[in-house]
Amino acid sequence: MKSIFTVFLFFLFSFLAMNNANAQADPPVSAKLNHIAVYVSDLAKSTAFYKSLLNLPIIEEPFKDGKHVWFSLGSSGQLHLIQGEFENQKFNKNEHLCFSVSSIGEFINKLDKQKIEYSNWPGTAKEPTLRVDGVKQIYFQDPDGHWLEINDAP
Repeated sequence: MKSIFTVFLFFLFSFLAMNNANAQADPPVSAKLNHIAVYVSDLAKSTAFYKSLLNLPIIEEPFKDGKHVWFSLGSSGQLHLIQGEFENQKFNKNEHLCFSVSSIGEFINKLDKQKIEYSNWPGTAKEPTLRVDGVKQIYFQDPDGHWLEINDAP
């Protein structure tokens, strides 16, 4: 009886060890960003805004219905603008798209030339926020009021 119990324990521990080894060999699959969709009221106006300000390349979109424009975000994924009707909405600054640029000063000059208002996180106009890690950031809104952050993070 003792030997049957010993054999049982041997097989049980062997089974548990193999399951643990298999679990460690197959790490969980991580999701990666595919795209961000932004609902806009005037597709042409929003397309011009994002293209001229961020220099994002337009890529082919499969719908070809005049209601979508897709931009490449490089290896980060894509930005999809989707035309639709919606009432004026107030968006919270905490929910924003963020893009990094090599020079926040040059980007601010671009905003000033296009007469686009920007502020720091607390809302002081024409003033960047300096994060504790040394990154400068500004916030502004697209034509529909969606918040964008631009920073100079490497």
